[in-house]
Amino acid sequence: MNSKKEVTSVSTVENAKYKEVSKLRSYIMRSIYLLTFTTLGYSTWSEIFSPSEVWGAYDGVTYSFWAAYATLMGLGIRYPLKMLPLLILQLFYKSVWLIAIAYPLWSTGQMDATSQGLLRPFLIAIPIDLIAIPWGFVYVNYLKHLFKFKLGK
Repeated sequence: MNSKKEVTSVSTVENAKYKEVSKLRSYIMRSIYLLTFTTLGYSTWSEIFSPSEVWGAYDGVTYSFWAAYATLMGLGIRYPLKMLPLLILQLFYKSVWLIAIAYPLWSTGQMDATSQGLLRPFLIAIPIDLIAIPWGFVYVNYLKHLFKFKLGK
């Protein structure tokens, strides 16, 4: 009987945490999920079903990852907070690419057409992700207790 009460109280606490995010922020997140689901999903699944060239192993991994990622973004349309780690992943991988790949290419004058094609969407997406991600929610649900664990008992 006590375990049932505990489950109810945990659900109530989780629901209260979910309500901390404004409707506007929720709609912005849903818009990002929808945009990614449709655009990235269409381009990657189209390429998977009808490849324009023979792929190497890394190309296959890349397209498979993007197709799966875009498909999961579709769940974010319905469950924006539950799929929030996908937006954090998007922010992180685009930031890493800009800092570790694009900047060195640009600074040495070696940026090719493919990299230039990715540059603008990434530069636009990063500030949008920074605005859309509910950082208070991220802190409370992911970071606050990250280092508060006990070993043993």
